[in-house]
Amino acid sequence: MTRTDGYLLDNRQTEAAERFDAFAALFDPTTFRHLEELGVGPGWRCWEVGAGGTSVVTWLAKKAGPTGKVVATDIDTSRLTSAARPPVEVRVHDVGAEAPPAEGFDLVHARLVLVHVPDRERALRSMVKALRPGGRILVEDGDPALQPLLCPDEYGPEQQLANRLRHGFRKLLADRGADLSYGRKLPRLLREAGLQRVEADAYFPVTSPACAALESATVRQIRERLVTAGLATDEEIDRHLADVASGTMDLATAPMISAWGRKA
Repeated sequence: MTRTDGYLLDNRQTEAAERFDAFAALFDPTTFRHLEELGVGPGWRCWEVGAGGTSVVTWLAKKAGPTGKVVATDIDTSRLTSAARPPVEVRVHDVGAEAPPAEGFDLVHARLVLVHVPDRERALRSMVKALRPGGRILVEDGDPALQPLLCPDEYGPEQQLANRLRHGFRKLLADRGADLSYGRKLPRLLREAGLQRVEADAYFPVTSPACAALESATVRQIRERLVTAGLATDEEIDRHLADVASGTMDLATAPMISAWGRKA
């Protein structure tokens, strides 16, 4: 597959903060539940991979406390500066191309990251390598191919347009090397990496204000690329954004699959 250069959803764009807020509202409760069950607590050394925003980093810092450490990495750390105080250390890092920032972590976590990384295999190997024996890993990623529709209940022209634009978004992602069926592979990939006690579940928001906020921010962020690629017109995008703002449509996200395991 030929990949188009450049990350589709740049952290420096205005809409990125809105997307991070929406992700936090949608997925933080699920993520925090899993991290609680993994036992994150005082003194833990944690690596938050592709942190992007601050909600998970801040939660981990509170749990790890002054005796712990949270290393938050991303290729663009511009949204992490407010969290860069002990026990948090922020580093620019490409998980798919560089060695892990350290080893001996009690926890390694990545959410909605690896699906976008061109060398996902190397990234996952790096994450596993960074764990201490007995350390835990939690990888959470979307699976847009498992549920590809923005409006699962497609009963009118507004929903049809929404789903067509969602198809265009998925094409842009795939053209940049995203694996749109990656989430379902996580349990197998963790077992193949030697992890023990592997389990997984999925969370699938069907409708909420955060789903609408995420859709609006995403479409505005990729608007120019949708038009340039001939996937939508400006008029169609304006109409869709107005439909989203009306609050009358049930908008879903792709299922987020969470998989976790323990290093031998």
